[in-house]
Amino acid sequence: MLTRLTIEELGARFRRGEATPSQAAAAYLERIGALDGRVKAYLTVTRETALGQAAEADARFAAGRPLSPLDGVPVAVKDLLCTRGIRTTCGSRILETFVPPYDATVVARLRAAGAVLLGKLNLDEFAMGSSTEHSAFFPTRNPWDLDRVPGGSSGGSAAAAAADLAAATLGSDTGGSIRQPAAFCGTVGLKPTYGRVSRYGLVAFASSLDQIGPFAKTVADAALVLGVIAGADPRDSTAVDVAVPDYRAALSGGVEGLRVGIPAEYFIEGLDPEVEAAVQAAVAVLRGLGARTEGVSLPHTRYGLPAYYLIAPAEASSNLARYDGVKYGLRAPGGRHLVEMYGRTRAAGFGAEVKRRIMLGAYALSAGYYDAYYGKAQRVRTLVRRDFQQAFERVDVLAAPTTPGVAFRLGEKTDPLQMYLNDILTIPVNLAGLPGVSVPAGFTQAGLPIGLQLIGRPYDEATVLRAAHAYERATTWHQRKPPLP
Repeated sequence: MLTRLTIEELGARFRRGEATPSQAAAAYLERIGALDGRVKAYLTVTRETALGQAAEADARFAAGRPLSPLDGVPVAVKDLLCTRGIRTTCGSRILETFVPPYDATVVARLRAAGAVLLGKLNLDEFAMGSSTEHSAFFPTRNPWDLDRVPGGSSGGSAAAAAADLAAATLGSDTGGSIRQPAAFCGTVGLKPTYGRVSRYGLVAFASSLDQIGPFAKTVADAALVLGVIAGADPRDSTAVDVAVPDYRAALSGGVEGLRVGIPAEYFIEGLDPEVEAAVQAAVAVLRGLGARTEGVSLPHTRYGLPAYYLIAPAEASSNLARYDGVKYGLRAPGGRHLVEMYGRTRAAGFGAEVKRRIMLGAYALSAGYYDAYYGKAQRVRTLVRRDFQQAFERVDVLAAPTTPGVAFRLGEKTDPLQMYLNDILTIPVNLAGLPGVSVPAGFTQAGLPIGLQLIGRPYDEATVLRAAHAYERATTWHQRKPPLP
């Protein structure tokens, strides 16, 4: 069954002539047609684009000239990455019919590598949410239990990867939006260092926090995708010009002698006992593989959530000011003058969560409150970053739970604060701009996935991936599949 294969396994079959990219694309499109009516991971399926790109890949393999390990591999991307000629909605009514005239850099790099684009994936509107219930179109469902959320905001990307509706997907992570849904859906999700991957063509939520990264079936597959999308970009001044290593080759070597820190502040009151037990067991596995573990402290972790919910909404309120009904996107009728047109358009186009964050951010940036709120939050951010710097003087990676609990039921969390607390263990990594990965680390008695989070030094994705790969090889959690036909 081609849709069960990893990127590496697919590539090997293509090279041996045992399967073709067109066959793989057709298999994925058939599975999307059969299952996505229930999972609802996709907002747009690009059937003709996929079949055309797959046919081009067929010719390259027939000639013995594949472009990369991703050549012919069916992938899909979160619908806030611009795609030339393909609508990009950001999960919002205000951009429901927007068709970009250009590709995001990561999309262009996937195309150049020969990847086959299956479509665009659902998300919380403008990436603001932790459950994908805030999409303006429909909620995505968790493949492990269709009555539960897949996490968010990259819920469509996580669900598609977990349900074998794409060989790999791209999401974005502003406060945990790759790692949290990866944990909820039992798949691998990697947030690179801020600046490792170009944000050009990513529709911005919070510009100093957003980062693009992959979801994949295995750590090795995530490493292959990162190797394609990473690197400097003259169109993004925040994409740092540092060497991109061979992440796949860096997975070898194991974790013998690796120093693994266990942050006390990540094992908090209210942590699901089954999550804690699974993560402690995962740490024991790393220790059994030769890693050395020790406790560390990140004392300002408790301030990460309030700092984030000042910084991120402040940047969002600025970024989303461009949606005014003038240049592109929705324009609500009936406005008698410019200000009324703005108000009508934004009232009709933005959902409740986006409006909530815009108002919070505008207040934090307003005269008289800027220093008291936004300025102070940025100073707290510096303290959070220093905590990590001090910890990494003693250890090589940190190991912790990805989330305090597991996937909750659709409609269960109606209080915004309850929803925000889902990201309490992922937000500090974004504030500090560090790389982090979530890998499957077990299941609850009810059969719901649990994620192990591994965090590394800036631009040291190679070590994070190596530790994750060693753990993955020693366990079988990643081999389990959701109970879908």
